[in-house]
Amino acid sequence: MISAIVLAAGASRRFGSPKQAVLLEPVVERVRESHALDEVVAVLGAHEVETSARVVHCREWERGPGASLRCGLAALGDEVEAAVVVLGDGPDVDPRAIDRVIAAWRGGAGERVAATYGGVRLHPLLLARDAWDAVPDAGLRALPAALVPCDDLDPPGDVDFADQVAEGGRTEEQNDYRHGAR
Repeated sequence: MISAIVLAAGASRRFGSPKQAVLLEPVVERVRESHALDEVVAVLGAHEVETSARVVHCREWERGPGASLRCGLAALGDEVEAAVVVLGDGPDVDPRAIDRVIAAWRGGAGERVAATYGGVRLHPLLLARDAWDAVPDAGLRALPAALVPCDDLDPPGDVDFADQVAEGGRTEEQNDYRHGAR
């Protein structure tokens, strides 16, 4: 079994309001489009928002993304072999990138597998169960991972400010694509 963990516990200080209220559900919907996941879990902390995902509340969210990830991992059942980590403020996450990191892991790529876009390591990132105990508070960025090129896909995005979001929680780039401007 493979679960997705959507990290959405932060305070959204730069956004000016709980960005999870706008971004979380569209991210959850895109994650669910993956053909290789069995469940989606959202980790919340600073703000309570509605989502169709199973929610895990992290009291220690202020310690950093690693603390939030550990909360999500601790909530997964014993049958879960790996977790795919996605950020709740990355509305352009492509389900095909999720499928690719899972396929690479199944093919023996290692216990940490991350998508890259133009050579830049971003999300999604897969974490095999054997690596769950080694999650620092700062998150996984500094830890090595097998890299899976996703150059033909749009990167997941990273929304920090409210003016980056357009209709329906999509970024301006997504709206341009949907309306044929790309």
